[in-house]
Amino acid sequence: MPPPEQNFVYSDTPEAHRVRTKKLLQGHPEVRYLIERNPLSGLLVRLIVGMQIVLALLFAGQSWWVALLVAYVVGTVANHALFVLIHECARNLVLKNKPANILLTVFADVPNEVPRAISFRDYHLQHHSFQGTYDVDADLANRWAERLVGNSFLGKAVWLLFFPVFQALRPPRLRELPLIDGWTLVNWLVVFSFDAAVVLLVGPVALLYLAASLSFAVGLHPLGGRWIQEHYLISPPEETYSYYGRLNIPALNVGFDNEDHDVPSIPWNNLPKVTRAAPELYDGLVSHRSWAKLLWRFLSDKNLSLYSRMVRTNRGGLAVQPE
Repeated sequence: MPPPEQNFVYSDTPEAHRVRTKKLLQGHPEVRYLIERNPLSGLLVRLIVGMQIVLALLFAGQSWWVALLVAYVVGTVANHALFVLIHECARNLVLKNKPANILLTVFADVPNEVPRAISFRDYHLQHHSFQGTYDVDADLANRWAERLVGNSFLGKAVWLLFFPVFQALRPPRLRELPLIDGWTLVNWLVVFSFDAAVVLLVGPVALLYLAASLSFAVGLHPLGGRWIQEHYLISPPEETYSYYGRLNIPALNVGFDNEDHDVPSIPWNNLPKVTRAAPELYDGLVSHRSWAKLLWRFLSDKNLSLYSRMVRTNRGGLAVQPE
């Protein structure tokens, strides 16, 4: 175990979302009408995947630095939006039945270079149900990663740059869900086959574009601040924070994380309506207005690290699940 000054913040109380959800639904029963599927998400998946494929095709014979530049400016925004849409499919909030949502999830994962959609689906639902439970919540970094990264600017920057790799190494510690099932294999087959086709038919620079779009979307980019915003302890004892800045537009309202945790069955397009419906529940909470500012603070503040998370000594109760 790391020394006490380099450890999680521990709590034996349930997370706040369960209590706030009860208050929200009792005080504002009209919020229940915001629970619906959003077919527009399916159209966005098709458009963004198509755009990323077309852009990758255009990199045949191009210089590597052009791929990195376009990835940082355009590909990152597209890739990040696909993460949000995969998140929606994981809740079955797009199409009418579960298998259809799963297939759409796999399709949305095609430009991500590293297959992760099916694993995310399983582990993200666990995150909502058991937020902060180390052996169940994949949103928490591994202890060895926390010790490796430390509190330095460089260490945290490297962690963000290779965040997809660090994240992919979390599931083996979570023993309640199988690492591999049939859908996982389908996900791997589709994504890796696409990667191979890109290299063979277009060239390695196209694959570099897709890899950079993935890396920047979860790391050293203003949109990467989203991963810090959600649960890193900027103002404890609050452990979930929303972001209300303008980047919610291309990020499909993913910044509304308190609202999302309170009622996970509400699609992205309706999350701002939750905030407006119950200002007495959300206006007093600490929130963020700039992902870029938050990202810089995380990197430069030695008091913030991967350990700046709330961890529960019990399961703390279940959150509301999608209908």
